[in-house]
Amino acid sequence: MLLLFESPAGFALFKVLNEKCLKEVEDIQKDFLDGDSAKKVVKLKKFVKFENTAEALGAAAAMVDSKLDKKLKKFLKKHCEDETLAIADPKLGNLVKEKLGIPCVHSSGVMELLRGVRQQLAELASGLAASDVAPMALGLSHSLSRYKLKFSPDKVDTMIVQAIGLLDDLDKELNTYAMRVREWYGWHFPEMTKIVTDNIAYAKVVKFMGMRENAADKDFSEILAEEAEQELKDAAVVSMGTDVSDEDMQYIANLADQVIALSEYRAQLSDYLRSRMQAIAPNLTVLVGELVGARLIAHAGSLMSLAKYPASTLQILGAEKALFRALKTKRETPKYGLIYHASLIGQSAPKFKGKMSRVLAAKCALSCRVDALGDSSEATIGIENRATVEARLRQLEGKMLAGAAGKGKGTPAKEVYDKARAGTAALATTPKAYNADADVQMEKKKKKKAESDSEDEEEEPVKEKKKKKEDKEEKKKKKKDKDEDEEAPKSEKKKKRKAEEDEEEPKAEKKKKKKSKE
Repeated sequence: MLLLFESPAGFALFKVLNEKCLKEVEDIQKDFLDGDSAKKVVKLKKFVKFENTAEALGAAAAMVDSKLDKKLKKFLKKHCEDETLAIADPKLGNLVKEKLGIPCVHSSGVMELLRGVRQQLAELASGLAASDVAPMALGLSHSLSRYKLKFSPDKVDTMIVQAIGLLDDLDKELNTYAMRVREWYGWHFPEMTKIVTDNIAYAKVVKFMGMRENAADKDFSEILAEEAEQELKDAAVVSMGTDVSDEDMQYIANLADQVIALSEYRAQLSDYLRSRMQAIAPNLTVLVGELVGARLIAHAGSLMSLAKYPASTLQILGAEKALFRALKTKRETPKYGLIYHASLIGQSAPKFKGKMSRVLAAKCALSCRVDALGDSSEATIGIENRATVEARLRQLEGKMLAGAAGKGKGTPAKEVYDKARAGTAALATTPKAYNADADVQMEKKKKKKAESDSEDEEEEPVKEKKKKKEDKEEKKKKKKDKDEDEEAPKSEKKKKRKAEEDEEEPKAEKKKKKKSKE
């Protein structure tokens, strides 16, 4: 039995001298305590070195993927005839058995035997020192890690994240510096602010002209248009600005140089970002452009993270604050985030932006997965998806135009197709057949109406009698009230008379008494 051992330096075949030890797994490690005892168990038969690191990496990668390397195939063909091969990987053993016809063995005893050989490799393989094997193993491990991660300088999305961040920072700094140049030089030549509106052109004019008195002698044809140039020269003659010293003008010119240099660097960085996006995410770039695509990748952290997002998350990526605010206040959630700045969304009407962002996010999610996990560097899927999104945009615009066209004021309304009138254009109304059932139903209704009328006629005299009685009773009540009102003043008059009579009686008595005294 032969034992296949893979090392960072090359392949080794060991002859197993004592096959009984494979059954006694627990005692194998005792046989590999030192080099002398290990030589009694296994003996080196053949060793093949790797010529360079690339060959070692290819062999190690093939072993990791359970594939048969060309060099290993030749090595086994030459040295393993009529022998059983003990191997660490069972999948590789099956492959060796199928292609080379060599019987292979894999067990826990084989694994313990390989562990012992690894411990005493320097003693068993003469010419391999431990100091030489360690750096080989380290270099091979680094190379193998890069290979497993599929490391490629052209596929590093970290550069995109840093580039788009720097581009945004440059825009802010450029804006700040340009405003400072305008404000500073505006004290000397305030009329120039309205004449030259572009910040970069303003900085170039400041650098080229210097003092406003030099405007008449300068040629601004490379920077400004003819009309703006003439207007600038005319304004310089009648300017109301203050005079500045040469030292002040030098510092203003230095700041203008900074603005010009930053603008040139920003243009270079923009070209670099465009080329990186074309190499890393061509399909996403075709759909939304390099700037929006780079911002999406930067927000997600990497292209692989962006590929893992569903279309619904990609649609509102960048609008997280608005989303959570809407969920908290129970209002409508946002329809788009960073994807809103894509050209396809900008082309659509305001009421269709939500629909278009949903369609575009779905296609972007597919394109990101192809860019992250696919091998092709062409934007075939991105071009197809863009055509689909544009077709959807035209469809929505067509519906909007059809709805806006409507119906003219003078055009007659469309008539509904009537099967009964088909072929009878001369008739104004539809001919209808006699329906006896309908007449029967009408008679029933008439009878019901007649019965209800008779009942109403019977109820009428009863109601009239009741009303008459009520009227009589009301009249009686009114009479009683009147009588009571009339009787009340009479009783009061009687009472007054009685009181007067009572008062007159004592007076009459007094008069009688006086007369009697007299």
